[in-house]
Amino acid sequence: MDGRPSITRRRGIYLLPNLLTTCGLFAGFYSIVASIDGNFERAALAIFAAMLFDGLDGRVARLTSTSSEFGKEFDSLSDMVSFGLAPAIVIYQWGVQRLAEYGALWGRLGWLTAFLYVAAAAFRLARFNTNVGVQDRRFFQGLASPAAAAVVASMAWLTSHYGIDGLKALVAGVTVTAIAALLMMSRFAYWSFKDISPGRRVRFANLLLIPLVLMIIAVEPQLTIFVLFLAYAASGPAVWLWRRRRRQDAASS
Repeated sequence: MDGRPSITRRRGIYLLPNLLTTCGLFAGFYSIVASIDGNFERAALAIFAAMLFDGLDGRVARLTSTSSEFGKEFDSLSDMVSFGLAPAIVIYQWGVQRLAEYGALWGRLGWLTAFLYVAAAAFRLARFNTNVGVQDRRFFQGLASPAAAAVVASMAWLTSHYGIDGLKALVAGVTVTAIAALLMMSRFAYWSFKDISPGRRVRFANLLLIPLVLMIIAVEPQLTIFVLFLAYAASGPAVWLWRRRRRQDAASS
């Protein structure tokens, strides 16, 4: 022993990125509470807010060099609540629980679909965490859980806003939820938008698309947001079918 006092380094966490992650977690929690109260507009908007915070925390951590293993684990757990559990409860409160009115079989099918979504989100997040170092960052493997959550939440918001009800609407809702779950577990490639840089030069005509899209969303936010995320969810299998068709045409020529 040299007589010098040992220095114990205290571990801490970075405030700003984890504060943003906490805000996303709160938004997911609030979405659950709002859906239980039957306010599906607020439930959907809370999930969209969670998506915003989920996009910000990682970027802030990289820009400020405050990335940490704690932050990664915390972000994953927050995503499970906001984009796994919250959408499933939203869709259950929206109408899945009412499927039992049409028979016990419908009721079981409904809550099993809600659980399928939760399990698929957990699978998707676990696969993302294990492949984060080897996967092409330009693409996601399978539909990202925030996009799947947006499809489910915007559907509940759209149907409740326009008063779309009945067995056909409930079956359509369960079907969309199940498809979103399966797409999360799929291997379809989805553009991640991570290669878009804020300092990148773009054409002036492309810049005009931003206010145009915002104007369309402002006119019919429920319908526009649902269509946009539904189109993104469909882009994975659509691109896969298109590439497969091209390979078949090239092989036959």
